[in-house]
Amino acid sequence: MKKTLIAHSPDADDIFMYYAIKFGWVDMKDTKFDNIAEDIQTLNEKALRGEYEIVAISFALYPHIKEDYAPLRTAVSFGEGYGPKLIKKKGVKLKRNFKVALSGEHTTNAMLFRIAYPDARVTYMNFLEIEQAVLDGKVDAGVLIHESILTYDDKLEVEKEMWDIWQELAGKELPLPLGGMAISRSIPLNKAIEYEATLTKAVQVAREHKSKLSEMLIERDLVRIDAPTLDRYLELYANDDSITLSELQYKAINKLFEIGYKNGFYDSLIKVEDFMIPSEYKEIRNS
Repeated sequence: MKKTLIAHSPDADDIFMYYAIKFGWVDMKDTKFDNIAEDIQTLNEKALRGEYEIVAISFALYPHIKEDYAPLRTAVSFGEGYGPKLIKKKGVKLKRNFKVALSGEHTTNAMLFRIAYPDARVTYMNFLEIEQAVLDGKVDAGVLIHESILTYDDKLEVEKEMWDIWQELAGKELPLPLGGMAISRSIPLNKAIEYEATLTKAVQVAREHKSKLSEMLIERDLVRIDAPTLDRYLELYANDDSITLSELQYKAINKLFEIGYKNGFYDSLIKVEDFMIPSEYKEIRNS
């Protein structure tokens, strides 16, 4: 039996979308799944080095790893009128060259922030440390991601919603592409198709049994937030639109790549559809 490692972030939406597999509700023939949770920038960096076969990534990273990984259609997180938040201490006026903490060089929010605030002095740190860094005055502001967008200290206030920056740059109503999964091109195509189908089923089953799964995650201390906050958070980032990419979501990812290309973050302009696993291959092969 092949052992397959899935690397994802420790935030509640990734855990929720994976744990239908961990709890044995979804499986794959001749395959034993295991998982590891690491912060998103660590995952991005390891994807750049090709260290994991199946890994969660920021969408903004993908053009840098397109030759080595295919994006999966499932376990995706988008913002719809919400997303990461640029926060500061209440009442503080930010200077043009304010010091800001971001969660990683290759995150989607970092790319959008750097385009919108080219004069800011950027420092990168683990996303769990950003809120405290602002409170302690180590930085003037920080971009919060994951659950912290719902739970930040009341001494802080929002300077700018990354959703608003996205809308200004995208120029139209599109969901904000934040993160998804990628699979190594070293995996045989037929097997990669099975992995994608299994992971898609896991997200679907998780959504169908949201209440029970959420209860189990909280009982086992697998998430950092309470039940009401978890319920709210999952409706933001692990909702029914996370099961499989829609046409609108494809357009949004391509717009993100276009924005990155125009602002010098990528060497070439790509369309995400051109790099997906050709799922029709298995049907053709078996016909």
